[in-house]
Amino acid sequence: MKKILEILQYGETDIRFKTDLKPAEKPDTIPGLIAAFCFAMMTSLWGGNEQDVMAIIRALAIADLSVSVNREEMIKMIDLESAEFSRLVQEAHREFEKNGGKIVQFAPFIQPGKMRS
Repeated sequence: MKKILEILQYGETDIRFKTDLKPAEKPDTIPGLIAAFCFAMMTSLWGGNEQDVMAIIRALAIADLSVSVNREEMIKMIDLESAEFSRLVQEAHREFEKNGGKIVQFAPFIQPGKMRS
């Protein structure tokens, strides 16, 4: 098991981050990680706690953009990368359905039934 991200708050302004990953040393690991996140977010592996975590991740991203010296370029890069991953996810959906798979989508905060795999 790898620690992808741990954020601990020790005091009002003492926030510490930990990870086992070293993206600066292995930048090629990031696309695979994004793909794994996409898969987890599209399956029954996604639950209530993950939705809470997403709120924290968004807050972290907003904070990162707020202190960035080149905010517009970062937003542009995130937009382009997320658009490409969205295209890949949609392509995977089409291929899955073409091969007989069925995709059931749930609105945010709606959980699938216990019997659904």
